[in-house]
Amino acid sequence: MPKHGKKYTDIAKSYDLTKVYEVEEALNIVKNNAKAKFDETVEVAIRLNLDPRQSDQQIRGAVVLPNGTGVERKVLVFAKGEKAKEAEAAGAEFVGAEELVTKIQGGWFDFDVAIATPDMMGVVGKIGRLLGPKGLMPNPKTGTVTMDVTKAIAEVKAGKIEYRLDKAANVHARIGKASFTTEQLMGNYAALVETIIKVKPAAAKGTYIKNIAVSSTMSPGVKINTLKPLGK
Repeated sequence: MPKHGKKYTDIAKSYDLTKVYEVEEALNIVKNNAKAKFDETVEVAIRLNLDPRQSDQQIRGAVVLPNGTGVERKVLVFAKGEKAKEAEAAGAEFVGAEELVTKIQGGWFDFDVAIATPDMMGVVGKIGRLLGPKGLMPNPKTGTVTMDVTKAIAEVKAGKIEYRLDKAANVHARIGKASFTTEQLMGNYAALVETIIKVKPAAAKGTYIKNIAVSSTMSPGVKINTLKPLGK
């Protein structure tokens, strides 16, 4: 059993860890217990009845949170010519081609999201082993390999997050900050869960959503009623 600090233990005593709560109540519990000296991130963990070993039971994609993430994200775009100019005009912090590849090969990773035009993927592929483990590799499924770099950058800046099934059949995603209002967190939560429901694989059997828990950076998870995962 992992050892937790006094603050964590006190928070765990403030509500019933075994009980399932409706969405609004669960988010209020998390907000009320986020008492760190920094603005804690609010995260959702969704356990799905999927087998990650099966290719037809994988889910991966992206969703734009209607109320943003509360975090400013630096965008890097691999592009040339007119698309490079378009990316710069759209607000990308870093734009380039081979010179960025060389910089990343040297250990530079001062960006949060990488976007690439399709013609640049041959170049980007040279650093796939560096970008992949950090979750930075551009991918068509998440909308980060595209000719519409203006739209891709705008979505990231507006609060686009990526999700994917991990090896334990969980999806983890942040939905905002503890300083957000409950309504803002509920809106972001609903956007994420609705998307996960929408992309349910045809091969999925039985109850699709097994568990949902919401937590902040420094707090235990609060279980959410999976019979009404959207609180409706």
